[in-house]
Amino acid sequence: MPNVSMKDLLEAGVHFGHQTRRWNPKMKQYIYGERNDIYIIDLHQTRKKIDEAYDFVKSVAYNDGLLLFVGTKRQAQESIAEASERCGMYHVNQRWLGGMLTNFSTMRERVSRLNELQRMEEDFLLQVLPKKESSRLREEKDRLERVLGGIREMRRTPDAIFIADLKKEQIAVAEARKLNIPIVGIVDTNCDPDEVDYPIPGNDDAIRALRLMSNLMADAMIEGRQQKETELQALEEQRLVEKAAEEERRAAEAAAAEAAAEEAAAAAVEDESSASENTNGLVPADPQAITEIPSLK
Repeated sequence: MPNVSMKDLLEAGVHFGHQTRRWNPKMKQYIYGERNDIYIIDLHQTRKKIDEAYDFVKSVAYNDGLLLFVGTKRQAQESIAEASERCGMYHVNQRWLGGMLTNFSTMRERVSRLNELQRMEEDFLLQVLPKKESSRLREEKDRLERVLGGIREMRRTPDAIFIADLKKEQIAVAEARKLNIPIVGIVDTNCDPDEVDYPIPGNDDAIRALRLMSNLMADAMIEGRQQKETELQALEEQRLVEKAAEEERRAAEAAAAEAAAEEAAAAAVEDESSASENTNGLVPADPQAITEIPSLK
């Protein structure tokens, strides 16, 4: 379960929505009230939705899935990168390039170009080029690193995507929906919760709120993997116990069979010895049974 309390949500400012004049009527069910023309989000609803999103992300990790963190707004960039790296996943926190999901093969080509430029720099090949050409290639490498560095090792499209700001990341939302990739997203009072599969009502502008939500998703990924590793370890231990029991059973059966064979062999030798004595042995005559034979005169 997610390690977050109502106090944590309050301290992070998750309950603060947008101004009342900027809202989406579909968010009405998640709004507790308003104060000073600011909507207040119902944190009980937020807590419930966090649980649902957490369980889903944990299942993604349990099934060896990939989660892509997306947050290109300034307030989210650092927390998105830190959370994704902590759980060994991927992120986009600078700029979403159109086709990052729907044209993934082209994205991989750009990543290959980034890797090529990286190797050239490591092998000091850029230093031997003319200064203008070397500078151009370094700028290209830095630009690709900023945009694609977070998905550099992502070999396939993700199994789920976490979005910090639905309004800001509309292209990412559209691409994920087109590919039927489940979306977990923070929905502020001006967002449409129907755009995501697992909406989390909350403040999508406060740095602390964004960090809290990002870390919760990272925790879910870590917990899901740990749960699977624990279960696999338990299964392996059970397999070893069963294997040892089977080997012990087979050894006992082999020992019993060997003992039975030795007993049968001993019995056979004894029977053969008895039979030999009965066939070849001489039976002594009974002296009393011998009568005197009369002589013939």
